Amino acid sequence: MYALIEAEEGGLFRSDDGGRAWTRINDSRGLQQRAWYYTTLTVDPTDADVVWFPQVSMLRTEDGGRTVRSVEGGGWDYHDVWIDPADPRRMVVGSDAGVSVSNDGGESFLRAALPIGQAYHVATDTREPYRVLSTLQDFGTLSGPSDSLHYGGVLLSDWHDVGGGEAGHIVADPVDPDIVWAGEYLGIVTRFDERTGQARSVSAYPWNGSGHPASDLDYRFQWTAPIVVSPHDHRVVYHAANVLFRTEDGGRTWKAISPDLTRDDESKQQWEGGPITGDLTGVETYCTIFAVAESPLEPGLLWAGTDDGRVWLTRDGGGEWTEVTARLRGLPEWGTVSAIEPSRWDAGTAYVVVDAHRLDDMRPYLWKTTDYGATWTSLTGGLPRDVYLHVVREDTRKRGLLFLGSERGVSYSRDDGASWSSLKLNLPTVAVADLQVHGDDLVVGTTGRSLWILDDLTPVREMSEEIRAEAVHLFQPPPTIRWRRRSVAGSRAGAGSNPPQGVQVTYWLAESREEGVEATLEVLADDGTVVRTLRSVAEPQPIGPEHPDWSPGSEATPALSLDAGLHRAVWDFAWDAAGFIPDAMIDWGDPTEGPWAVPGEYTLRLTVGDRTATTTARLEPDPRVELSPEDYREQLEFTLGLRSDLREVIGMVRRLRVVREQVVRRNELLEGREGAADLVASGRALVETLDSIEGRLHNPQAEVTSDILAGRAGGAQLYSQLAPLYSASLESDGPPTEGMREVAAGYRERLARLRDELDRALTVDLAELEAQARALDLGSVLLPSGR
Repeated sequence: MYALIEAEEGGLFRSDDGGRAWTRINDSRGLQQRAWYYTTLTVDPTDADVVWFPQVSMLRTEDGGRTVRSVEGGGWDYHDVWIDPADPRRMVVGSDAGVSVSNDGGESFLRAALPIGQAYHVATDTREPYRVLSTLQDFGTLSGPSDSLHYGGVLLSDWHDVGGGEAGHIVADPVDPDIVWAGEYLGIVTRFDERTGQARSVSAYPWNGSGHPASDLDYRFQWTAPIVVSPHDHRVVYHAANVLFRTEDGGRTWKAISPDLTRDDESKQQWEGGPITGDLTGVETYCTIFAVAESPLEPGLLWAGTDDGRVWLTRDGGGEWTEVTARLRGLPEWGTVSAIEPSRWDAGTAYVVVDAHRLDDMRPYLWKTTDYGATWTSLTGGLPRDVYLHVVREDTRKRGLLFLGSERGVSYSRDDGASWSSLKLNLPTVAVADLQVHGDDLVVGTTGRSLWILDDLTPVREMSEEIRAEAVHLFQPPPTIRWRRRSVAGSRAGAGSNPPQGVQVTYWLAESREEGVEATLEVLADDGTVVRTLRSVAEPQPIGPEHPDWSPGSEATPALSLDAGLHRAVWDFAWDAAGFIPDAMIDWGDPTEGPWAVPGEYTLRLTVGDRTATTTARLEPDPRVELSPEDYREQLEFTLGLRSDLREVIGMVRRLRVVREQVVRRNELLEGREGAADLVASGRALVETLDSIEGRLHNPQAEVTSDILAGRAGGAQLYSQLAPLYSASLESDGPPTEGMREVAAGYRERLARLRDELDRALTVDLAELEAQARALDLGSVLLPSGR
């Protein structure tokens, strides 16, 4: 038996007689550091002398505890080890880095790509697409794209650090998003410049307080000390200790603009931890300013809240401060003011969240003032009484719409806090540490399930009882940028998802529709032309799962749902596609893609059974592309022309196959019949002609794509030549090249010749064949309609 004991004479103890007698076998400080945080061990189930000790580093003994060494553990800041009792080579390690697995007894580890990041704070910048910034426990700061604009999703390689550290606030300069301010415990502040990759330390008071009680510090900075960039002057930045600092010169100099706003209770600023092992890392520092915000409407109107339960405001940039704590009825003494949200609609309005769970009080605390803090109203009437809160945010577009982050998820209110509803959707039940409303998106930072974005808040903003009463309702999507994505190399492990590429269309169905009812979403150009049609039935595919070239996961799914409730469909900017020849191979190119619609205004028409709803959608050009409207139109006309050519090829193959099949079947029935030899011979001749035409329209002998590359039946034919030109002409923005036009013209000449051959075969040759059939009183071959 082994025991880790925290004591003045503590360490690792061992008993070899079932616990009757114990020997302290190792007194290493490595086994006793931060005892409240790490004291655990795991004994190898097959060797009593091998023991693993999860610690700051992974420690292990192989001689019963006499010597302990640091070993590989697959992460850092370790907390648990599991060893398979049937095979000790199999191990799972839990650490602040995640979950690591070993199959060789700890010689090597693979860390599973799990979304378990623990966000302290989340922010966004003013780029397009915007970037999400966060401080994550044990990872430091991170900045990554809300949309990577490539097909790999948001890869781990798309993220990078931006100075600061794991615990602090983070905010990008709204005018120059290359500049990022980020904090860390003990009052550390850095100013990161994307252009140089350097994070300059610009702390207001860079004194190392590690291991010191708060009473030793000249300024008390909380572990997660606030940093705020003024919404009125991006050169003005605030940083909070027990007083509020301001800089206007990039952090070279700071000025205190407030007195000590805390209770400054020295009894709560002493040596922390114990009674044996202290723990003074900065998170224990108390009597600090925990929340700061400046009104976006009134310059110099600053709000401040402390972790010891005080709320203040100043309306002159810090010249004079007024405490309003006593006016927040029911505010728990010593509760932490975790968030203050000044209104963007009215300067005198603000919201305050208080967290008292460290006082064993799990109740929610949320207030609103409309008169600069003179009076306050509680907004917790509709909230669970046992779920404490972390943050509140106002919507940026709809007055009275609030979002609330709690210990169990996100709630929202459309009546300024009078009532609340869950906004769970597919978000796990998790503590929500921070929220940001960015344009039409809600960005969520969680404690343990990483970062999330809810795209397009339109239905949350607009949903009403009147809409719920409608059988079908179509929400107007916000303007959508016509982004093009690129390919990217790199590991997909741990990748997040991009928003869908296209216009997200949200619609409401009051009731589920029975089988047999079809829904369509049509996209119409300004002249009424139907650009695209999305359906509630899955589109057919060129090949199925039984084909060797089929890609697992490429199953077709319906674009629209007929179930009751809110649904989203995505118009991917494209016109309807050219189509495809069933089972025909193409070495590259994709006729199931459609040409991209040009920027502009479009009508959306949703039809469900006999009900129709309409709205509009606007496509904005990619800001990275400099093209004229004429350039866009020229590209569209060219790709639509190629689409028409492909459709004609597809139609020609369909027509000749229908005729060929009938002739072959009739020949099979007439084989050996007296007097039918000439008809059978003529039928074979027609089939040969049709086969010859089909063999030049596409590659019917190719069973897999590589057959074309191998030159089987003459290499790529017209279908497999038009397709790559078609795809090349629509895969990027810009009018066609002269080379494209020249090759397209050559393809059209070949298509015209093949069209003439097929017309002759299906008129002259087929007429002669049918004359022979009528002479024998046989039925006619039926021609399909159209081309």
